[in-house]
This record gives sequence, structure tokens and C-alpha cells, in this order.
Amino acid sequence: MEAWIESLLVALALPKFGLSTVFVISLISATLLPLGSEPVVFGLVKLNPGLFWPAVLVATAGNTVGGAISWWMGYGAERAYESVVHHKPMQHRALGWLKRFGPRACLLSWLPGIGDPLCAVAGWLHLPFWPCMAYMVVGKFCRYVSMTAALLWVFPGPIST
Repeated sequence: MEAWIESLLVALALPKFGLSTVFVISLISATLLPLGSEPVVFGLVKLNPGLFWPAVLVATAGNTVGGAISWWMGYGAERAYESVVHHKPMQHRALGWLKRFGPRACLLSWLPGIGDPLCAVAGWLHLPFWPCMAYMVVGKFCRYVSMTAALLWVFPGPIST
């Protein structure tokens, strides 16, 4: 197990693989699969402090692409549901709230637990795709900047092996 962790850290330390790893993990974590990308971003930045901004930007891009995938999954699920049931679903309070705020609600796509389903529901409600993506980018970028900076502040020293 220790050898596996060491090889993972070595791979993350290489910018050639580290940024692509951050992108893939960030993309997957923005879908409905339960995975967090912050530890990977933090690990890469901790091992390569000069990659703070590239890591934040790559994580933001991957997480936004994952949010787009969730949006399209919600859009497709709603269309499939409608073709089978032939009537509109009941409007719940949360759906009403999301409709009222529209694409701006996607600013909250960074929130753990509700952010990823929020992207899918935005697609389900046929909220405009590109405005949703713009708000997702802003929310996710702020998340990665604040989370990574906070972790670096809490754990300031170099990693010891």
C-alpha cells in the first residue's frame, strides 16, 4: 500500500501527469459520482507550489466540464421522462426556487452534496446552457482558489517523506 501511495505522489509531482490527473479527477467529481477533487489539487500544489494557478485553472475547467455533463444528463433524463409519462412533473419548492433564480443558481454548483445534482436539475429544467456554464465557472473557480489557498495556509510547510 505504501508503495502505491508513493508512486501516486511521484506521478502527481510530475507536471506532465499532475495537471491531467487534476483535470480528470475534477471532471469526475463534478458528476453525480461521490469523489472529491480538493485533495488532488492540494497535493499537486503542495508538491509543486509554482503550479498553484495552473492547478486551480485546470481543476476549474475539469469541474466545469463535469458540471456540463451533469447538465446534459439532467436535460436528457427530463426528455426521457416526458416521453414516457407525457405530463410535467410536480413543481416542488426547490424546483420553484431554481426556476426563479435561473442560471444564477449554478453559482452554487461548488457546494458539496448539492452542487452536482443542482447542475443536473438545471438541465432538467432546460435552463439556458451557456449562462449556466458561465455561473458554474465563477463558482467553481472561487471554490478552488479559496479551498487550495486555505489548505496551504493551514498546512504551510513542505511535505516530508
